[in-house]
Amino acid sequence: MAWTRVVCGRLKSDYRYSIKIVYNNFPWPDATEEQKKQIEVTAQGILDARDKFPDCSLAILYDEATMPPELRKAHQANDAAVMKLYGYKPGMPEPAIVTDLMKRYQLLTNPDGKNL
Repeated sequence: MAWTRVVCGRLKSDYRYSIKIVYNNFPWPDATEEQKKQIEVTAQGILDARDKFPDCSLAILYDEATMPPELRKAHQANDAAVMKLYGYKPGMPEPAIVTDLMKRYQLLTNPDGKNL
């Protein structure tokens, strides 16, 4: 979400997601097969948790006041796995995460480092 909050457009106060701006530009790090598997497992945990509530809309599932504990726990496990993949420490402040992500993005878009 740190990347989304900085890169994503807005429509009123809602995020305006764009595949070309938000998702395709995300600087995903190189990962070992084991790391990829861990992310896959935790991502599947999110899907499994959501499947337990087939009658709930995403608006209900992702409202801070109504999010089921199982789904929150699954997201926390995924967040921890992603933070570990990036080498971030638990509790790392969001501005530091965004700074690192922007540096990674700059390296992806300008690998020779010119004009950085």
